[in-house]
Amino acid sequence: MTASEPVLVARGLVKVFGRATRVEALRGLDLTVSRGEFVAVTGASGSGKSTLLHLLAGLDRPTAGSIHIGAVDLGRLDEDERALLRRKHLGLIFQSFNLIDTLTAEENVGLPLVLAGHRPAQARARAARVLAEVGLSHRTVHFPDQLSGGEQQRVAIARAVAIEPLVLLADEPTGNLDSKQGRAVLDLLGHFVDKHRQTLVLVTHDPAHAARADRVLHLHDGRFIEPRTREAA
Repeated sequence: MTASEPVLVARGLVKVFGRATRVEALRGLDLTVSRGEFVAVTGASGSGKSTLLHLLAGLDRPTAGSIHIGAVDLGRLDEDERALLRRKHLGLIFQSFNLIDTLTAEENVGLPLVLAGHRPAQARARAARVLAEVGLSHRTVHFPDQLSGGEQQRVAIARAVAIEPLVLLADEPTGNLDSKQGRAVLDLLGHFVDKHRQTLVLVTHDPAHAARADRVLHLHDGRFIEPRTREAA
C-alpha cells in the first residue's frame, strides 16, 4: 500500500436507532482517509461523532452503507472476524483509558501483541520500546492506579500504536485530562503521525485540538458540513 492509497473508505453511512421513535444518527456520510493523514471530526454533542467512530472500528454495524479498512469490507465480516481485524489493524483510544488494573503498563501494552500472535518475549520488547517512545520507560512495571491520568492515557496510546495499526481511531482522548495533559496527548499523537506516518482519525469537541489536523470535518445532525484543510484555515 503506497502513501497515496486510502486506508479507510466509508460510503453512504447511515445509522438509525430505534423503531417507534426513529433517530437518524448518521445520514449518508462519505469519508476517505489516506495513509499518514490526520483527520479530525468535530461537532456538538449528539451530532454523531462517537457513532461514526464506533462504526469505523467495527464495534457497531451501519444501517446502510459500507466501510473498507485497507482491502477489507467490514460488512462481510462476522463478529469474530471484526474482533480479529481490530486486534491486528485498528488502534483504538477512548476518553476512558480502559487499562487492565491487574497488569503493569508493559503488560497492558504487550497483551494485544500476544493476542495477535506475537511471542511473549517479542511482545515485551516492543511494549518496552513504545513505552519509551511515549516517555514512560521509567513506569513500565507500574500498575494503572500508580499512574496519573495523563500517564494512563499515554499507556493507552502505546497499546494502540504497538500493533502498528492501519488506522488509529481516537474518541475524545483528552476528555478526562486537564488542558496541559491534553496538549501533551495531542503532541504525542502528532508525533506518531509525523514520524511514523500513522493514519489518525480523531473525534474531538475542542477546536484547538481539531486545528492541528490535516483536515477537519464538522458533523451536524449526522452530516458533514464545511470541510476545511489546514491550508485554508
